[in-house]
Amino acid sequence: MLQNLPTRGLVVLICFFLAVTSTGRNADASEIADHPELEELFSRHGVEGAFVLLDVDNDRYHAVYRERIDKRRYPASTFKIANSLIALETGVVEDENKVIPYGGKPQPIKAWEQDMSMRDAIKISNVPVYQELARRVGFESYRLWLEKLGYGNLTPGNNIKRFWLDGPLAISPTEQVDFVTRLAEGRLAVSPRNQATVRDMLLMESGDQGKLFGKSGWSLAAKPQIGWWVGWVERDDGLYVFALTIDITSPEDADQRVELGKALLKALEIYH
Repeated sequence: MLQNLPTRGLVVLICFFLAVTSTGRNADASEIADHPELEELFSRHGVEGAFVLLDVDNDRYHAVYRERIDKRRYPASTFKIANSLIALETGVVEDENKVIPYGGKPQPIKAWEQDMSMRDAIKISNVPVYQELARRVGFESYRLWLEKLGYGNLTPGNNIKRFWLDGPLAISPTEQVDFVTRLAEGRLAVSPRNQATVRDMLLMESGDQGKLFGKSGWSLAAKPQIGWWVGWVERDDGLYVFALTIDITSPEDADQRVELGKALLKALEIYH
């Protein structure tokens, strides 16, 4: 779309303008198919929540509990997607394989008690490693990059280590889908190389039925606690981007995020 613009400066200006003023697709302007028949999957897994999926090629949304898909919630560790892009773009980490210190303090999850690369850290959702990256990035850069990425309510607050876990940063399932769609298609105001790197970091499975990319999240600060699973499926016949959010009322509920998400993808004949 921008390839015929006459000057580099104008390209940069327009890219920035689009990133700030538009989040891309608008669910209200696209067809939304409700799926009340899939509500029983939430009941079967013992959780309440919402699910939205965008069939990108056909610009068609599919929703379960549609009344909840525009409600903003803390992104928790799904923000590691944006955080990885920001860390690479700002140069606070050389690349995704550079080892980052976790700080040496005891952690609630033993696996977090080790220095590791961003590529390894995102797989186990290592909070202290990403908190170190956040310290390096700083608030000024976050304010700029949240706007450039069009991410949720654009608000980092004043706690550099917790704003995505405890708020005030918040994002809705439909906003998650929009952000992830732009990443999957390489349309963010971020270098193509860094977008490709983060996409590769999010790959979960690959097989005959396509590739599954995703990132989970869990905020303990919210009441009820918030669980997320967001990502996309790449198939030969199209791109399908999704966001699942659930209310977590017991630790066991957290285990339902990916399991329920996969059940919904299977029921919609997207991935199984």
